Amino acid sequence: MSLRDKWRAFADGLTEYYAAPYRAGFIKARQQEDDLFMMLVMSEALGVPNPASYYTLELLPVVYEDFHAWHKRMGMEHSPLENFKCC
Repeated sequence: MSLRDKWRAFADGLTEYYAAPYRAGFIKARQQEDDLFMMLVMSEALGVPNPASYYTLELLPVVYEDFHAWHKRMGMEHSPLENFKCC
């Protein structure tokens, strides 16, 4: 093992040591952002007026894949949309 490989392993270990305590917080923050984004995109379908519905309409096919996990995280046992049954 060369000196460069040892330094690389040491640097990777330090990065992991400093980043590990914050990883769970970053994951939770990202999930909250994703949930807010999903709510904004699906707001028109959920009955909440959305002034940006013209722009978010294009995103519906992208968020349909994650819709089931989202409504489960929000505490809804079944899909809240009448025309979209995912479970």
